[in-house]
Amino acid sequence: MSLFGLFERRSVENPAVPLTSTSLLGLLGGAPGKAGVVVTETSALHMPAVWRAVAVIANVAAALPLHTYAAGTRDRETVELLENPHPELTRFEFWRLVYVHRLLWGNAYAQKVRNGAGQVVQLWPIRPDRVKVDRESPTPENPGGKVFWIKDDNGVRQRRTSKEVMHLPALGYDGVTGCSPVRAAAEGIGLGLAAEKAAAKLYGSGNMISGVLQSEQRLTAEQAAQLKANWKAKLSGYESAGDIAVLDSGASFQPVTMPYKDSQFLESRQFQVTEVSRMFGVPPFLLMSTEKSTSWGTGLEQQAQGFVTWDLAPTWLTPTEQRVTKELLSSTQYAKYQVNGLLRGDSSARATFYRAMRDTGAFSADDIRDLEDLTPIGGREGDMRLQPLYMAPLGTDPSATSAPAADSATDDAAARAARHMAAAHRLLTPDPPEEGGDDDPQQ
Repeated sequence: MSLFGLFERRSVENPAVPLTSTSLLGLLGGAPGKAGVVVTETSALHMPAVWRAVAVIANVAAALPLHTYAAGTRDRETVELLENPHPELTRFEFWRLVYVHRLLWGNAYAQKVRNGAGQVVQLWPIRPDRVKVDRESPTPENPGGKVFWIKDDNGVRQRRTSKEVMHLPALGYDGVTGCSPVRAAAEGIGLGLAAEKAAAKLYGSGNMISGVLQSEQRLTAEQAAQLKANWKAKLSGYESAGDIAVLDSGASFQPVTMPYKDSQFLESRQFQVTEVSRMFGVPPFLLMSTEKSTSWGTGLEQQAQGFVTWDLAPTWLTPTEQRVTKELLSSTQYAKYQVNGLLRGDSSARATFYRAMRDTGAFSADDIRDLEDLTPIGGREGDMRLQPLYMAPLGTDPSATSAPAADSATDDAAARAARHMAAAHRLLTPDPPEEGGDDDPQQ
C-alpha cells in the first residue's frame, strides 16, 4: 500500500507532466485575474486578511476537544485514532492542516491506513491539488460510487475509494466536491493583492515625498543638493516644529499630498478586508479591523459567540463531527466537539448562570465542573441535585421529609379550605322570610 504525500514533484523536467498550455499555466501559478494578479490557493495567503481568516478558523477548530461518546448517552469513550491520528503530526497539527485544506481548496482528503484486522489506525493528509474526484456506478465494495484519482510522487494517477480515503468537502453545489472559497473570491482577493502591490510600489518609488522646492534659477546638481541639505538642516527635527522658513532667489516650496486620495486608495484596501471577512465568515474584529466597532466590551463578546453559533459550528465543526462518526467510529459511537468553552461568558455571568441552574436542580456539581473543564467529584456527592425547600406546596411543612406527613398536611389544608368555602357560602346566601310576617304576600 503506497502512502500519498503532501508535496507533488511538479516541474517541466518531470516526464509525467505534459507540456500543454494548461499544465504550463498551472506550473507558472495560474492565469491572472482582471486585477492583473494571479490568485491561487497558496498565493492568496499573501494577503494578510486571508492569512488571518484561515488561521483563526483552522487554529480554533483544531484546538477544540473532539470527544467520542457512546451512542444515545453522554458517556465519554477513548478512541486512539482520534487522540493520535498521525505518527509524526500531533492531533492539533493534523486537524489544523485538514482545516487549512478545506478553507483554501474547499476539500480535505486523508488516506486511511488500516491494520491487519481492517481497523483504521492512522490518517495521512493528502494535498488537495493532487486529487480528482469522480463518480462511478455503485458496487458492493463502493456503495456510494465516489472515486478518488490521486497522483503519486511519480505523476501516476491511482484509483482509490471511500474505504481508503476520507473526504471532507466544504460548501459545494454538486454533492461531490466542495467549492474553493479562494477561487470563488479570486477577483476580490486579487484586488486586495493588487492594492497592496500598488502601495508597495508607491512607497518604494519615492513618490511619497513631503513637497517640492522650486527655483527660478537653473541649478547644477551640486547646487540642488546643497539647497536640499540646507532646507532639511533648517526645517527637520522636533526643534524646528512651528518655525518659519525664509526662501530667497525666487525659491518656493510646494507641499505634495497623497496622489491616491481622490481614488480612495486606503478605503478600497479596507473594503477588501471586509470582503474577505464576509467570504470566510469571520467577524472583522478577529481580522484586527476594529475601525467601525468598539475594541472592548460585551459587544465583541456577543460577536464572538455569534461567530461560533452561525459560522464556525455549522460550517466547519458539524460536518467534521458527522464525517468522523460515519467513517471512523463504530455504530455505537459518535463524535462531538466541546464548544462550551467558546460560548461561555465572563466569570461573573457564568457564576450567575451556574447558581441559577444549581438552585433549580437542573445541574449537579459535576455538570458544572464538566462545563468548566474540571475533574468530576464523582460519587453521590458529585451527581446530587438539590431541590429548593421554599417550592413546597402551600400549607405544607418544609421541614417534613416523609411522604405520609406531607400527605397529611395536604389533607388538612384541603379540609380547612372546604370549611372556609362553606362559611363563605352561608354568608352570601340570604335567609328565607318567616311565614305571617309583614312582607308575606298572602296578607
